[in-house]
Amino acid sequence: MQNVFSLRDFIDRLANLLRVDAAFLLALGVRLGFIWLAAWLATRLVRLIARRIVAAVDDGDDSTMTAAEKRGHTIASLLRSVGRALILVVAGLLTLAQFINIAPLLAGVSILGLAVSFGAQSLVKDVIAGFFILFENQFAVGDIIEILDKKGTVERMTLRVVQLRDLNGALHTVPNGQITTVSNLTRGWGRAVVEVDVGYDTDVDRALKVLRDEAARFYADPEWRPRLDGAPEVPGLEALGERGFVIRTLLRSAPGQQCAVGREFRLRLKRRLDAEGIEIPFPQRTVHVRHHGAAAGGDEAVTLRGIE
Repeated sequence: MQNVFSLRDFIDRLANLLRVDAAFLLALGVRLGFIWLAAWLATRLVRLIARRIVAAVDDGDDSTMTAAEKRGHTIASLLRSVGRALILVVAGLLTLAQFINIAPLLAGVSILGLAVSFGAQSLVKDVIAGFFILFENQFAVGDIIEILDKKGTVERMTLRVVQLRDLNGALHTVPNGQITTVSNLTRGWGRAVVEVDVGYDTDVDRALKVLRDEAARFYADPEWRPRLDGAPEVPGLEALGERGFVIRTLLRSAPGQQCAVGREFRLRLKRRLDAEGIEIPFPQRTVHVRHHGAAAGGDEAVTLRGIE
């Protein structure tokens, strides 16, 4: 009872201060409380839906992120940002409507928005481009992409901008309207291309046999088999270089795993070549020096070889 009388006393004093009826002030407070309570519940509902979307696409494997998981995270992120903005705008307008007639205000805002739209064409372009990027599923949060000479992992995307984190840790923000070409490095499957130089004094058939055997062992490894999308290929000699012949290995991988697969296979290949006694040649240069021999009465050629 003490609290009730204290609340009524507070309302009466506030009504006297504002020179309004206490009943009107109480009804206004109830309406405003209901509006912002509904806004809070709507925000919680949006967050819950976003979490449900993420949970629905989660396959339980944290080592890789599937295309469905990336798209789910992207949609959830957009739902949280856009939903929160819409809820705040609607709640703000309903609150303002309790004090003034907002119909003329909405008309003025629409005219102002039309005028601003002519001066903010780039913003409209960004929003439209962001909508089609999401609708066409060109990329999603977690994808590694390259746009406008910027390459990195998509950390955040809205209807206006995309944020990429590159290998050096720099965060690049790119407006959607400036994106004309997207190179997605983690969509569908990836490929690691591993090339190794082998000295000319090594038997070609033996070198090819060693590389193909090591590739088969790598594919049979139960730890790395899930990251590969098919057996590795060693087509043969790729080139005849200055230091030796080049053998190329093609490793088709799961999306986003090509770098890890390439690093692991290079490590295994180096160890195997060392064990087999197959040398990766050092850069060498042969210099022929010709000078006149006074005692012999003729020219003498001297050949110098060294490591570059």
